[in-house]
Amino acid sequence: MATEEQEPVKTICPYCGVGCGIQVNPGEEPGDMRFMPWGEAPVNEGKICIKGGAATQVVDHEDRLTEPLIKEDGEFREASWEAAYGLIVDELERIREEHGPDAMGFYGSSKTMNEENYLLQKLARRFGTNNVDNCTRMCHASTVWALRTSLGAGAMTNSMADLREAADVFWIHGANPAEQHPIANSVYFRQAVLEGATVIQIDPHANKTTRTFDIEGTDRHMHLQLNPGTDIPLLNIVLKTILEHHEAHPEDGWIDEAFIAERTEGFEHLKETLEGFDKEAAAEECGVPLEEIEEAARKYADAGNAAIFTGMGMSQHRCGVDNVQNEINLALITGNIGRPGTGVNPLRGQNNVQGTCDVGAMPNVLPGYQLVDDDEARESVEEVWGFEIPPEPGLTNVEISHEAGNSVHGLYVMGENPIMSEPDANNVAKRFEELEFMAVQDIFMTETAKFADVVLPATTWAERGGTVTNTDRRVQRMRGVEKVHETTKHDLEIVSEIGTRLFGEDGGFSFSDPEEVFEELRQVCPSYYGMTYELLGEEGIQWPCEEIGDEGDPYLYEESFDTENGLGHIEGVRHTPPAETPDEEYPLILTTARLEEHYNTGTMSRRSPTLNRQHPENFVDVHPADAERYGIEDGDIVRIRSRRGQIDVRAQVTEDTKEGVIWTTPHFASASANVLTNDVLDERAKIPEYKAAAAEIEVGIEPAEGAPADD
Repeated sequence: MATEEQEPVKTICPYCGVGCGIQVNPGEEPGDMRFMPWGEAPVNEGKICIKGGAATQVVDHEDRLTEPLIKEDGEFREASWEAAYGLIVDELERIREEHGPDAMGFYGSSKTMNEENYLLQKLARRFGTNNVDNCTRMCHASTVWALRTSLGAGAMTNSMADLREAADVFWIHGANPAEQHPIANSVYFRQAVLEGATVIQIDPHANKTTRTFDIEGTDRHMHLQLNPGTDIPLLNIVLKTILEHHEAHPEDGWIDEAFIAERTEGFEHLKETLEGFDKEAAAEECGVPLEEIEEAARKYADAGNAAIFTGMGMSQHRCGVDNVQNEINLALITGNIGRPGTGVNPLRGQNNVQGTCDVGAMPNVLPGYQLVDDDEARESVEEVWGFEIPPEPGLTNVEISHEAGNSVHGLYVMGENPIMSEPDANNVAKRFEELEFMAVQDIFMTETAKFADVVLPATTWAERGGTVTNTDRRVQRMRGVEKVHETTKHDLEIVSEIGTRLFGEDGGFSFSDPEEVFEELRQVCPSYYGMTYELLGEEGIQWPCEEIGDEGDPYLYEESFDTENGLGHIEGVRHTPPAETPDEEYPLILTTARLEEHYNTGTMSRRSPTLNRQHPENFVDVHPADAERYGIEDGDIVRIRSRRGQIDVRAQVTEDTKEGVIWTTPHFASASANVLTNDVLDERAKIPEYKAAAAEIEVGIEPAEGAPADD
């Protein structure tokens, strides 16, 4: 039993990737936990957004899973842990014997700790497959690919603190930090603008970020409201404008010739790509006046320090890698990288999506982004683990989903909800029905868990400890208060037990606590090697931290890039339009994004009374001209159709969106955007094209009577 004398526990908010520190105050009963601010928290300095303040509301929610469940004759029944473990191990062994190890897929989770994801990806590889992935595939896989290939590491090049202090221009492209990273926006980015920095925002949708930087009495904000999927033409206009100006006025220094010569490769390829490029035609395609794009180019190139922020509006396209590569091109030719206030900085969505990638829960890399097909790297990890690792990359989570019922016969899902998060959700559900076996460990009966054969009740973020890594590479400790339900188990405990039952006591899965797992992780992840739980303390450490005593690096690439030859890679790219463009049957473009008050698939946020009151249901933004053409009044129920499905939502008539473009969210199970989105993939990063799909609206839709509430 908790007592009134217990001290508040310092931990990290479980929602977005900013990594805000909070305190949890235990009550007299397990589950009676209350949020408290942590005034000295290193990232957020005591400030918190609406999600963080409401985070404890889901810890003891009535929907919590509390007992293992086994499905028999289509219905779940409660079972013992022994029976659940036994069935999982038997089925995994059967599938491997009958179909081979690549017939299993493993889903890690960006809502769980580094130690838990490390152990899950190790389990997959000990099982004999690299078919392991996490939700980065849905958000920043293309960003990670481009940054790792062209610069060396798939992460923010800079820290939020140095960006606030040193950046003169923020180029915010396809990101909405005011809603998706509210504390980073208010504490760091907006503060910098109040002190004189300029913001150039590129986004098809006007949003809270647009409004938060429209500061009265200043002209330090531009919003280039481009058409969805035209980011490459817009950036090529910017690049060509800078090249043309430099040719005419080299004394202005818009291009850093010395930096290009000494620290990059590929500049000639970029110039060749832009030869004959028609800026006027490209601006028309973007739907933005050419002079506005040229003015944005001037502001960026003329700045002392200019920083790029890149979001899912850039990454979630079939040309996502090329989109981010063009941002890298912009930073490299102007020399805006390798010092405070510069760089290319992806704002990561979930509280541990960065760490989940760092520890190797992806099909093509081992911990520390060491490639699985790099013999030397693979053998160094094998030496620690004591078993051979498959030498070829595995399937991504979307590819696993595509193969469900074909080459993939079983799934193990830890804390993810792919039936809500993956595109073309109706077909994802149909394919999951074809699986021979699926096990899910989670805190609630998610839409995905309903398809499982075994469901294991896990503990929440407030009940267990471990480490998470935030968007600017800061590894921090989460600390648990106490278990709410004694019949649940920690994710680490579950994976450890399954690994031990599969491979024996000496199989490499018997650990006493998260710290012991972290100590092994250090041995195989060079960028974490210099960290220990004691050294992390309350401040955390930013990787790379390669030796004990290193303080970590707030910004990267001061002297060289972490590429094979030490050079930053420039590569010209050409426009790839969205896979679907408007036609007679589907004349609109649908694009999607998140809300401040909700989070991803809504598994937690829709169960929070505070958050759900703000937005209890989904909606669609429709431009007034489209509303007039379709006969839509503000508040009408409309049906959105794509080639994959349909949802009924309430219309918001607003100029926040462009004419011909409609905008909605993925948070609500009863009307999720991902029923509509396209599952065409970027060829390299395998990320789906969430940001552009052809769609149509139907009017005259009556509200459904007795429609089930989101669960």
